[in-house]
Amino acid sequence: MRSHKMSVLLGCVLLCSASILYLGLSGIDCPHSSPVRRQTWAEGSKNQSQASPGYYGEETPLIFIGGFPRSGTTLMRAMLDAHKAVRCGEETRVIPRLLAMRATWSRSARERVRLDEAGVTDHVLDSAVRAFLLEVIVGHGEPADRLCNKDPFALKSLSYLSRIFPRAKFVLMLRDGRATVHSMISRKVTISGFDLTNYRDSLTKWSRAVEGMYSQCLAAPNASCLPVRYEQLVLRPEEEMRKLLIFLGLQWDPAVLHHEELIGKAGGVSLSKVERSTDQVMNPVNTDALSKWVGNIPAGALHEMDDIAPMLARLGYDPRANPPNYARPGPLQTPNNYTLHQRTAETPHPS
Repeated sequence: MRSHKMSVLLGCVLLCSASILYLGLSGIDCPHSSPVRRQTWAEGSKNQSQASPGYYGEETPLIFIGGFPRSGTTLMRAMLDAHKAVRCGEETRVIPRLLAMRATWSRSARERVRLDEAGVTDHVLDSAVRAFLLEVIVGHGEPADRLCNKDPFALKSLSYLSRIFPRAKFVLMLRDGRATVHSMISRKVTISGFDLTNYRDSLTKWSRAVEGMYSQCLAAPNASCLPVRYEQLVLRPEEEMRKLLIFLGLQWDPAVLHHEELIGKAGGVSLSKVERSTDQVMNPVNTDALSKWVGNIPAGALHEMDDIAPMLARLGYDPRANPPNYARPGPLQTPNNYTLHQRTAETPHPS
């Protein structure tokens, strides 16, 4: 009983902390709400036991979509949202912040000692985080057989998420970092720590961020993470979506190829008015954005692309081609062949 009360209390603390953090980071700039409010699953279900987080738990087979922003995460979630058995919904924004907060507690040895002394063990924390995530994911949209979350940087905590949700599946969206950074800069998508006036700095930080998520994806237990390249998704949508649905254990649904037809419809695709990608995903899947970055990156950065963004080569993108042949990408390198590739490149040939 004491453990249950502690979990509930800590869940409330987490909710309040995440809310304060969210409001602080957004400058407490609340948008004007519409007089007509969408009824959410948790509010509208006739069977409240099925709509409450208590009905879900550790074994819930959630789907998490993530990756670096501007890498096709919104397109992927819109296409999955069109599937009759899936509901993703808009970005929650609070989930990656809560996960970052949880990671901070784990990294501080002093904080861990203090929490343990208070009886707030890892088990209690994990139960509270799991309950919070389920409350948000279940409650912010319509019901569906499979629930999905799309918050790009949530996959920075992929290893942790796979621990508290062992049956979850993860979809890591990958995209040529040059296109990603150009899209971020040209559309003025602010990300903490990124200088939108500096391609070199942004590409370096892109490479580091993607390396962390990609490494966790490859190490995910039971092959529960699938990397999907944005370029292949828009060039071969049916082929890529068939592979994805098999990975997720879902039946084929041709509606995923025409998500734009289900926007705003009940059981279809709900889009946020404030997400930067909304105007793009309202259109059918297309290849318009593949090479928009060409001619916009400073020549000095292009000449040093191997060093600035080493993840390009690791993800199969030719760092010296402007643009590369996206229809014929290089292989995704695993940690083993990436290390071998590095050693081969660094070792001079005998003369």
